[in-house]
Amino acid sequence: MDLQAKKVALRKIPHGIYVVGLKQGDQLNAFTATWLTQVSFTPPLVAMGVKKDSHSLEMIKAGRVFTVNLLGKDQKSVAEHFVKPASVVGEKLSGVPHRLGKTGAPILEQALAYVECEVREVANDGGDHALVIGEVVEAGVHRDEPALTLMDTGWHYGG
Repeated sequence: MDLQAKKVALRKIPHGIYVVGLKQGDQLNAFTATWLTQVSFTPPLVAMGVKKDSHSLEMIKAGRVFTVNLLGKDQKSVAEHFVKPASVVGEKLSGVPHRLGKTGAPILEQALAYVECEVREVANDGGDHALVIGEVVEAGVHRDEPALTLMDTGWHYGG
């Protein structure tokens, strides 16, 4: 296989940029995600790729809930804030306006829209990312504007 061609081709798959909020007991966290898609209408399900060696995946497995906060085209700085691990930057939600949703997971007040999910399945034994499938149990829209995409940021994650 031509590894460079594989990398370029896979990076052409369009991805959004999302801030995923987590709750495990009294602990809250959030991280920037790109690999997310809707996979069912009834029930409404989304699937998301999460690094297997991350603290966030452990929180998802234990807490069984997450939010997906969709960002606007002008909110790259918000996504950047949540890229680094909490062990590096400390409490990532400190100073970021948010509220707890129906599931108890954080919803960013500045997000365009959000969905709240309950975890239904965690899969993918073979890869370096787990596939987390969540059922959408609540949703909201703060503003109806175009969403931020990976291409808008100039970042590359994938390939």
